[in-house]
Amino acid sequence: MCRSAGGVTALWTSSALAASMQGQASGDFTVNGVAFDSREIGPGDLFLALKGEHSDGHLFVDQAFAAGAAGAIVSEPVDGPHILVSDTTVALNLLAKASRDRTASKIIGVTGSVGKTGTKDALFAALDRCSLGHAHRSVKSYNNHVGVPLSLSRMAKSADYGIFEMGMNHAGELAELTQLVRPDVAVITTIGPAHIGNFVHGEEGIADAKAEIFEGLTADGTAIIPFDNPHYQRLKAAAGRYCQNIVSFGFGVDADVRAIDVVPAPQGGSLVTAKIRDKSLCYTIAEPGKHWVSNSLAILAAVDAAGGDLACAGLALAELGGIEGRGKRHRISLADGGIFQLIDESYNANPVSMQATLQQMALTDPAGKKIAILGAMGELGDGSRAFHEALAKDIIGAKLSSVILVGDDMRHTVSKLQQALDHNLEISHVDNASEALTEVAKKISDGDILLVKGSNYLGLGSVVSSLVSGEY
Repeated sequence: MCRSAGGVTALWTSSALAASMQGQASGDFTVNGVAFDSREIGPGDLFLALKGEHSDGHLFVDQAFAAGAAGAIVSEPVDGPHILVSDTTVALNLLAKASRDRTASKIIGVTGSVGKTGTKDALFAALDRCSLGHAHRSVKSYNNHVGVPLSLSRMAKSADYGIFEMGMNHAGELAELTQLVRPDVAVITTIGPAHIGNFVHGEEGIADAKAEIFEGLTADGTAIIPFDNPHYQRLKAAAGRYCQNIVSFGFGVDADVRAIDVVPAPQGGSLVTAKIRDKSLCYTIAEPGKHWVSNSLAILAAVDAAGGDLACAGLALAELGGIEGRGKRHRISLADGGIFQLIDESYNANPVSMQATLQQMALTDPAGKKIAILGAMGELGDGSRAFHEALAKDIIGAKLSSVILVGDDMRHTVSKLQQALDHNLEISHVDNASEALTEVAKKISDGDILLVKGSNYLGLGSVVSSLVSGEY
């Protein structure tokens, strides 16, 4: 819903929808939300009947209306309130553009090889706090050619801030998305070998593709880039073609936003003293790991560039909870009365995030054993073997008692671990998530800590769900 002088107003009216989409309204109606999945429709929502390669949303229009949809966007006439358009996918993009055109809010775009979703959600927490509930964000990982325009279409005209995650696995994708978002502030968290198999020029190609986010910056926009990354100068040069305001963040002494001091927090996480250009801030980060310290510096740089309150941002960082599939922690009871801790990193994995997560595991000191279920890393191309072999060093460094490696590419990691002599590590190799669950059920006991991390295609989230529900 949107704020108005009289209280609240609808997100979209049928006349505004028809005008933005160049469509024809069947009659007058208003909507308070937008969705393209009929299973996510709630009372008062707008249903977008998108056509894909394997499905057609028009088959679910009746289901959407039964769930309470107030209207639908369709390319075929239907019973019920609707906007008739020639192409519903084009209509979604037009609606996103109209949403961006009508708002005066500060817009922040976030991309990077690692940390996009966590950074986006933390930025939302910081800016929602200082705007007293008037910030908007893309939910889940809605960061592609459908998720980004959908997230824009859901933004209230009266929002003070909008934070949008933008992803890519091929060159040219971000160039399209950033023209829709038109960020006032564009953040790149880091550059690493995620999706490197899709880039002929390796990490430099990834850096160039991520830098496409700067192409959509508004006239007085700000680019925020990682100072400590090997591709910093490349990113800086790319940003300089589209804006004059470039802010670096990191641990180096010449970074514009940098960590001056970092110490472990008593309850986990980190206590940080940071310099934000001509200001300083002491704050706590609830999430553990050096990578989260780096993320927090990018967040503070973005909040400052967007005119937000840095003190509010510091408080928000102290209260962050883990995200499902991206660091959320669970305390799980065992049948015999014991308790173990599970770290859910099951959503995705690449060499950078694997290394950061395992380095954090090395600092963990549970009462029991340290166990990890690690899934293969996808989209690494010809370098897949080398990346999986290199993972062995980080696994040994994490001082695990046991590791369960999942997927065909992990055979390279197994081979390297078996060649190494400087560890007392129990190694298992399984083909899939179901076998990993069976294996870990034999090993887990009271006081243990279990890490689950791997590329999403392996479905390791099912292992987490089974363990959390006790169905194993």
